[in-house]
Amino acid sequence: MNTRVAVVGAGSWGTALASLLSGKGYDVILWSRGKEIAASINDHNENRAYLPGVALPRTLRASVDLHEALDDAELVVAVVPSHAMRDTMNRAARVMRSDALVVSASKGIEDDTLLTMHGVIADAVGDEHRVTALSGPSFAVEVAGGQPAVVVAAATSEQTAERVQHYFHAPMLRVYRSTDMVGVELGGVVKNVMAIATGVSDGLGYGLNARAATITRGLAEIMRLAISMGGRPETLSGLAGIGDLVLTCTGDLSRNRQVGLRLGRGESIDSILGGMRMVAEGVRNTKSVLDLARRQKVEMPIVECAYKVLYEGLPPSQALEELFGRSLKPEFP
Repeated sequence: MNTRVAVVGAGSWGTALASLLSGKGYDVILWSRGKEIAASINDHNENRAYLPGVALPRTLRASVDLHEALDDAELVVAVVPSHAMRDTMNRAARVMRSDALVVSASKGIEDDTLLTMHGVIADAVGDEHRVTALSGPSFAVEVAGGQPAVVVAAATSEQTAERVQHYFHAPMLRVYRSTDMVGVELGGVVKNVMAIATGVSDGLGYGLNARAATITRGLAEIMRLAISMGGRPETLSGLAGIGDLVLTCTGDLSRNRQVGLRLGRGESIDSILGGMRMVAEGVRNTKSVLDLARRQKVEMPIVECAYKVLYEGLPPSQALEELFGRSLKPEFP
């Protein structure tokens, strides 16, 4: 019997993963909140809202009925925005198979609980060991278009991580595995904040030296936070760390980088967000990352300055002055 897969969330990344899995021969249903998106996929083999111009497999089906999408699925891929994850997965948990393997392909920290998506989904399904994560440097439009990419699958056990690895591995998508859930997830979350900061620097015209400095010191902040929560340093030197960070901070397909660029060029955050259809997770997660850093007593000055720019109206140029005005210290305390 063919493997049944439910992909929950029909944004650009959810659609790209559903396309990849369907192309591998799995029986995939993509759940969409919007009827127009589902109709576009079913009638035209295209997600005209989020991946316009990308041809999807004719075998890929879309549905607005969550029960239908999850019916007998042995693999469930959760790809909704982080702020919608708990409500969506609470609903999903009531109808999905009790032994379904769940893969989080979303990156975020929940505001109230400061849980990563692994923790949020584990709360919903009641079993952290069958909740996994997929992360790494991967723009949706490139993956959907069959261009090469390399990501990492993380789980609490090597055996489960290997299962996820085999599900997603494809001719143009190489998948490594890890058992460092903390490092993999935090790398994927905090890099979005750093992409906003890097975009601000570029938008201000501060040049390549400043860009390199922001990325490098941003990585130091990510590592401090991850290690404080039990993550492994080597994880952040890999795909889910420096790999995803460099891509998101330098690639103009990054929504978070685009937010930063526009802030640096003088636009207000309200104006920027008002014109965006797709979610820039870094905006929301700047607050939750800062809250988590304070809880863990970890110093994250770039995150703090990004928060002040986004939420307190600090002019971007003054944020740089704050960073450069900090006391001098060793690079590696």
